Amino acid sequence: MALNEGVPAPDFTLPTDGGGSLTLSGLRGSKVVLYAYPQDDTTSCTNEALSFDALRDDFAAAGTTVIGISPDSVKRHDKFKQKYSLQLTLVSDEERKAIEAYGLWVEKQMYGRHYMGVERSTFLIDETGKIVRVWAKVRVKGHAEAVLAAAREI
Repeated sequence: MALNEGVPAPDFTLPTDGGGSLTLSGLRGSKVVLYAYPQDDTTSCTNEALSFDALRDDFAAAGTTVIGISPDSVKRHDKFKQKYSLQLTLVSDEERKAIEAYGLWVEKQMYGRHYMGVERSTFLIDETGKIVRVWAKVRVKGHAEAVLAAAREI
């Protein structure tokens, strides 16, 4: 079950693209957009990453850090970022601990086949670490712009 607005965002420390690591609580004092997506280099996931990346200066001006999270490996994130010249931070959750803590590892269905996967979702986290906005089952078109507008409002 996905998390609701008003609850503390589960903390995590995960490896990032480029060989670094990121601890969510280390970003307290600034707003954070955490967007979860199923897989690097697929059409919707690529379009979502490109949309957030295109607005990175606007998010920064709104005091907001954007982080993408998926179960892909760091190596795959690095290739994905290089292929599309992405500047945003991608964290790797191969063991799905954070993804599961956020309630995003769900049963999905495609062409009649059932499987487990990441539900595309976005969380807007305030400066204190509280989730203030949740977008579930995200449709990519116009999503990054809607998240930016919400970030500007808080």
